[in-house]
Amino acid sequence: MEKGYEILGNYIRLVDERNKNLAVTKLLGVSISKKFIPSIANIVGTDLSNYKIVRTGQFAYGPVTSRNGEKISIAYLDEEDCIISSSYTVFEVENKEELDPEYLMLWFSRPEFDRYARYKSHGSVREIFDWNELCMVELPVPDIEKQRKIVKAYKTITDRIDLKQKINDNLINTTDTIFFKVFLENKPTATISFTDIVQLMGGGTPKTDEDSFWNGNILFFTPKDISRSPFCISTEKHLTNEGLNNCSSRLYPPYTTFVTCRGTVGNLALAGVPMAMNQSCYALKGKNDFPALFVFSFTRYVIATMKKKASGAVFSALVTRDFEMEKVFEPNFEDAILFEKRVEPLFAQILANTNEIQQLLDLQNALLTQLSSR
Repeated sequence: MEKGYEILGNYIRLVDERNKNLAVTKLLGVSISKKFIPSIANIVGTDLSNYKIVRTGQFAYGPVTSRNGEKISIAYLDEEDCIISSSYTVFEVENKEELDPEYLMLWFSRPEFDRYARYKSHGSVREIFDWNELCMVELPVPDIEKQRKIVKAYKTITDRIDLKQKINDNLINTTDTIFFKVFLENKPTATISFTDIVQLMGGGTPKTDEDSFWNGNILFFTPKDISRSPFCISTEKHLTNEGLNNCSSRLYPPYTTFVTCRGTVGNLALAGVPMAMNQSCYALKGKNDFPALFVFSFTRYVIATMKKKASGAVFSALVTRDFEMEKVFEPNFEDAILFEKRVEPLFAQILANTNEIQQLLDLQNALLTQLSSR
């Protein structure tokens, strides 16, 4: 064992409280982003008395790690009691004056913990990270006041991120309102094709096994890079110049609109910096000099309309013909320029907030990384 580390099993215990009298009705699950989320399970006719109760301050995790995106689903409940499927394992910290549960959740939030859980998972049909393996986890356990200071620092950053995200939400809602007043208040008639106004451009991926194509300085947008912010300023993957030259994507300028057309379909992002793009998306550009922010808001409106007309159906993919067949109102070019000028400062503030959020996320990641060296 590394010096200064402790065995987690000395601090936690299993909990198996069943919902026998059906007193708890809030059904949740645990996501790979390590949060409790509303369950999507169909529970019509299901006996909920065998479901496990999770009390406020307890943890739950899904032992199965195979086909889970190389992550383990584990979360700390900081809201009202809930029930979860009996397939989850529920546990709690025995003495909160020795180990702060929120400090422990920070330890679980580290990417290194996901890698450790996958490495220690075993099984012939499904690979699982069982209770015994969890109990063998080693972690630093400084004095309780130091743990609480770490948690407080992390929460301070989280609160700042939440504030900036809420401001961005309000700003994008304001741009939607301006778009409505400029273009939709008089209920225009759909007369032309979406592609009469917007040009669709494709992307591509260079060979994934060619090391010289990857880990360069060129951001490479994929559907995984969609976030709460309208802007994308960081990506999971990066290309080298050689990689860009060996794929069918071009380097798209800032304020290019991306729309996802495979996987999670119909999500939008604005390039915050120059970036390339894979083949699961379209890059959009206004024809006849229609400006970039108009294109984003126009596309945002059109995609929402397409989803409404789908009446709950899920798009499996979006292809060029879908956009060619989509009839839209014919926007006035002068109105589009007016709209662009009105929303430019709003989007500039959204981008500035997004950059600050990224800096704060980097601080959080640095704090999580430092945990293992304490």
